Amino acid sequence: MPGFELPQSLVFPASGDDGSDSEQRVWIAELPFIVENLARRWSLQVGRPFQPGGAASWVAPARTAAGERVVLKVGWWHEEARHEADGLRAWAGQGAVRLLDSLVTGTTSALLLEACEPGTPLSQALPPHEQDAVLAGLLGRMWIEPPSGQPFRALQTMCDRWASEFERKYAAARTRGQDQLDVGLARAGIELFRQLPGTADRSVLLCTDLHHDNVLAATREPWLAIDPKPYIGDPAYDPLQHMLNFPGRLATDPVGFAARMAGLLSLEADRLRHWLFARCVQESVDEPHLRTVAIQLAP
Repeated sequence: MPGFELPQSLVFPASGDDGSDSEQRVWIAELPFIVENLARRWSLQVGRPFQPGGAASWVAPARTAAGERVVLKVGWWHEEARHEADGLRAWAGQGAVRLLDSLVTGTTSALLLEACEPGTPLSQALPPHEQDAVLAGLLGRMWIEPPSGQPFRALQTMCDRWASEFERKYAAARTRGQDQLDVGLARAGIELFRQLPGTADRSVLLCTDLHHDNVLAATREPWLAIDPKPYIGDPAYDPLQHMLNFPGRLATDPVGFAARMAGLLSLEADRLRHWLFARCVQESVDEPHLRTVAIQLAP
């Protein structure tokens, strides 16, 4: 792709076992033409992509014909981000970046977004405890009543899918003789992961992937959330990704960390602790450091 720049994190996946290229490899190869067509559709002058970027999208600053600064996000359509545009449309700029237009065609999901300027990630701007407060403030505003007639999926569907994936990975790892969580603890954690969505007394529109690298400094508001993966369900689930992004704090005092986030968000501390335990179990095959955290949090 001469003359076309790829973000460092957007790399060609390995070919399939039969030697054929995957659909995502084909999509990446076609990105120059996809971006060109979108620039023409929305009358954009597109700049170089942000680096290092993400693993499933090409994102770059752009200008409209009227000179407005915007951002073009061209993504490989994948399950978790299925309703990103719908979520941004529902939030309408309340705590999240504004959606200006969107298009889904084939395996491409394209978003035209307001520009966050200066765009500094929260992770680079404030110390951890201040980041907690910013995240809590955004989530509190984004937990809106699910709009009627919208396509959002229930949190239960995601938890069931991830629980099944954990069980397959856990069984395979034990078969290979790899160290894993105790069987009883693993079973208790993943059963809780399946049960918690159905016991919530409140259901809201969730972000599910809000963490300090998905919050950018802006001019319209001090901070705006980007890259949501919307579901509908228990608000006590939503702080988890933020917490998982601080492995040192989790290792040192997971109970205290859960209590702090629960206090900032007016959530029941025990419920958030149970969610954190269950999620640590669910991630423990691929993230060994979370096994000791799960042990500390076990009910």
